[in-house]
Amino acid sequence: MSNERTEHWQQVYATKGSDAVSWYRPHLDTSLRLLERAGLGAGSRLIDVGGGASTLVDDLLARGLTAVTVLDIAKSALDAARQRLGARAEAVTWLAGDVTRVALPAAAYDLWHDRAVLHFLVDPADVTAYVAQVRRALAPGGHAVIGGFAGDGPERCSGLPVARRDAADIAALLGAGFELLHAEREAHVTPWGAPQAFAYALLRKSA
Repeated sequence: MSNERTEHWQQVYATKGSDAVSWYRPHLDTSLRLLERAGLGAGSRLIDVGGGASTLVDDLLARGLTAVTVLDIAKSALDAARQRLGARAEAVTWLAGDVTRVALPAAAYDLWHDRAVLHFLVDPADVTAYVAQVRRALAPGGHAVIGGFAGDGPERCSGLPVARRDAADIAALLGAGFELLHAEREAHVTPWGAPQAFAYALLRKSA
């Protein structure tokens, strides 16, 4: 399944511009606000899961962060971001791989950010692997900002089925040792004007 996922997303970014996919936003304002609420600062160690060609990395570098990792299953998406950043891309750690399988260092990140990766994981085994990655890679006392389609959001995206979850559902997946600090909804509008309901969870890992 991992290879099929990789091929799917490579094809998506090979055939569409980064600003022509449904999840595109010029800036991830909700994510940035929640990350700031979690204590985002220049010294934060942050991983952007499924960051792809998103502009979040640009905004993090502009805030002075020096320990940013961007993980995406599609190398073509990462290449688009690196090209956009130019010389600034050298300040970022780029990881091409499936979040359910890639090797991540233990307790290496203060902040885990995911906008719309978890909701593509519909196989319980993949969800279990994802949760294990969060629990291992996030430092004690660290925070996770995880967003995806809300309970009343779309049932499919980019030709794939998704799991619609509200913030409480996301918190339940992470389980004991994580506290749901804040829940938020976002009315995202696609580049072609279609509304999509997103839900975000801000969670803190026990120290």
